[in-house]
Amino acid sequence: MIPLLQPPVENYANPKTCFFHVLFKAGALAFYILSSLFFNSFVIIFVVTVFLAALDFWVVKNVSGRILVGLRWWNEINDLGESVWKFESLDQESLSRMNKKDSWLFWWTLYLTAVAWTVLGIFSLIKFQADYLLVVGVCLTLSIANIIGFTKCRKDAKKQFQQFATQTIASQFSSTLQSAFSVV
Repeated sequence: MIPLLQPPVENYANPKTCFFHVLFKAGALAFYILSSLFFNSFVIIFVVTVFLAALDFWVVKNVSGRILVGLRWWNEINDLGESVWKFESLDQESLSRMNKKDSWLFWWTLYLTAVAWTVLGIFSLIKFQADYLLVVGVCLTLSIANIIGFTKCRKDAKKQFQQFATQTIASQFSSTLQSAFSVV
């Protein structure tokens, strides 16, 4: 019997980065959910959960975002005291070669983490636990900051590519016209 040829399955190009991308998110969520079984101190729960969420924020913003989707963002305060978003991305050719599984994992875990913190916030509201709502609020804020930053960065990269493509086409058209009239 002849085996059916199956297309090769795309693996993760950066499995270690993917692992840590998920690990820090899962670590913060798991600690928050399971901590009440092991600790009576709200302070310990607050500090460790926020520390893990901040570690996740930093890893996503500075490491996994750059490696998995080729994007990086940051915010600066200019001389006038205004907040200015800065975006960095690979060129369009490099972005198109990014591993689809890595990219899928990055974006889905980014959004699902925010959804999980929102659900936990709703539970804190239902249980009238304002102190735990504070923990969830900090973690949700960090998660949403990364979502906003990377979404804006992705849109900026697309806009830069479109501008580049438009300029390239206009330049080609202009040189074609010049060469056509210079022959005459």
